Amino acid sequence: MIIPRGYIRTFISWLRLVTRTIAFRSYTSILSVLRRVFRHCQSIIDGKERIFRESGLAWSSQPAAVNQEKSTSVTLAVPLFELSPRQSDGWNGMASDIQSPLDSCAPWIISMPEPSTTTSIAIISHPEAPVQSFDSITLIPVTPGQIKRYDRIEFQGDYALYEVPKGLLDCSEELALVSGWEPLTHPEGALFFYHSYKRVFTDADIRAPGMVDNIGKAVDKAYKEVENAGIDLDPSVELVLEFMNGDHEEWGYYFADHDRRIIFWFEAHKSSDLIGGVRGVRCADHIRYALESQYWLHVELYPNKRFLPKDVVVRLREIVMYTQAAPFSSEEVASMLSLMDPLMGSAGIEHEHPHEHSVWIVARFMEEFCNVKFVNFCGQSGARLNADQSLYGDTNTRSNNILLRIMNFILFGSPNAYNKVLRKIWVDSTIVQPRWKNFINRLNNEWNGYTIFSTVMLAVDISFLAVPSVGTQKAAILVSYMSTLCAMGSLVVSLVLAGQVNDSRRDSAKSVASFMEGISVSVLGLEGLALMLCLPFALLIWGMAFFAAALSIVIFTSSVVTISIVSPIWVAILILATWPVLASNDVHISDLFSWITKQIKSHRIPSWSATRARVESDV
Repeated sequence: MIIPRGYIRTFISWLRLVTRTIAFRSYTSILSVLRRVFRHCQSIIDGKERIFRESGLAWSSQPAAVNQEKSTSVTLAVPLFELSPRQSDGWNGMASDIQSPLDSCAPWIISMPEPSTTTSIAIISHPEAPVQSFDSITLIPVTPGQIKRYDRIEFQGDYALYEVPKGLLDCSEELALVSGWEPLTHPEGALFFYHSYKRVFTDADIRAPGMVDNIGKAVDKAYKEVENAGIDLDPSVELVLEFMNGDHEEWGYYFADHDRRIIFWFEAHKSSDLIGGVRGVRCADHIRYALESQYWLHVELYPNKRFLPKDVVVRLREIVMYTQAAPFSSEEVASMLSLMDPLMGSAGIEHEHPHEHSVWIVARFMEEFCNVKFVNFCGQSGARLNADQSLYGDTNTRSNNILLRIMNFILFGSPNAYNKVLRKIWVDSTIVQPRWKNFINRLNNEWNGYTIFSTVMLAVDISFLAVPSVGTQKAAILVSYMSTLCAMGSLVVSLVLAGQVNDSRRDSAKSVASFMEGISVSVLGLEGLALMLCLPFALLIWGMAFFAAALSIVIFTSSVVTISIVSPIWVAILILATWPVLASNDVHISDLFSWITKQIKSHRIPSWSATRARVESDV
């Protein structure tokens, strides 16, 4: 049988097409195996054994990302998303066709071609910039707490009506990438920018003239300095740049490592913003809590494009459950616990959209808890186990100032009582926020009561002065005037103090700490604050005492029968009223009797014979 030449040519073409298709479909499998081998060898060389969890690449020629399930994020790092040619603009000839990796920690990315395109492999790392001078760029180590986002205030223009164009609203121009920088909106509303290839965040306005070139130089210099310092960066590490003092040539920087959950720099750095007012920091495992606290602040500042790992939420839930046994207010603990179930529902699941709001909530809580661990020397010898335990030896609650001790006696010991409470609230220049809230709420209730008592006392004094028999006794009138002034002083001071303690000072830990810091460095220190807080109570007591004195003058200037009947009751009430005042100053009746006995024994009366002998010797 003779096959026509045309059929033979068709059969050869068909066979060639089948061979090419089979070779291409096996191409993805070969690249996947090579990729696994390369990454495994790289991890062994670095001394970091890891388990690479990757989904198999699609065997068909259709795009694998269409029906492929995403792997669960194990860190809070922003995944490596696909870059379009427009994103790679201006960054030293980056590959123009780069797809997102299946693992957010992948150090390089394979670009799979369509069957009709030329096969190409793009291995991505931080590109080396052309040789250029970075002398004009200055990089300064900063912490996330030094990002001045909340201090930037941009005043808007005059009122004007905005004309909405016809048709569907198109915001693509405002949301377009600027040389690879993507504008993002924080859950609180702040605008910042992220470059997904360089993995850089910044609050600087990239759209400002000349900003792209300046920040590009800063990014290149940062990665160059890391290379010169011999630091190996994990693929998940993120860089943050903050321009300082409005000068685009001076940039603050820090790196965030999501595997270790710390921040770091390419140079040794001492920072008062990092340790705050904590003294005695000597160990690396202690300062790590401060670095972790700043790491969570970094996530709080830039929560977009992140997925919430389940282990982070589990750890937070354990901490919150523990705080039920710690000195936290029940309202705060109940509020945090109510968020745990919704957060667990968002954890460990990668939807189409990241969970920036859930990430922000978790980061806010974790930042606070890590900072508490750092302040309380968690894991160190001599860690603070009680909220009112001082680590710096400042436990003296009694003042050595003679003036304050005299005032404490005059004001019935109330300054010392308030001073003890304040010492348990302000510990080592750190505010115990739950105790402060409870203390302020108790003060408000007390001042409201003093206001009522002072008003009643004023009415009593005025009524007492209106009695005809009192008008003839000048001493009683004078003492009644003093009672009236004290009651009026208690009323005024109560109203002033109640107005001073506003909601911001009551709820904001930062404002409370600033207020207490200013008081503690004043002339009188915390004793002065205690003296001020006790004035409503002390003045009210003095007003009652002066009224009792005025009443006593009227009683003891009356008839003998009245005096004889009232005197025993008056003495009993005087003793009972004086007793708690003496007890508050640690003066007890038993101690008074022993003191009198000791003084008598130390000053014995000489006998008659001894006195006569001394007189004769003098003669």
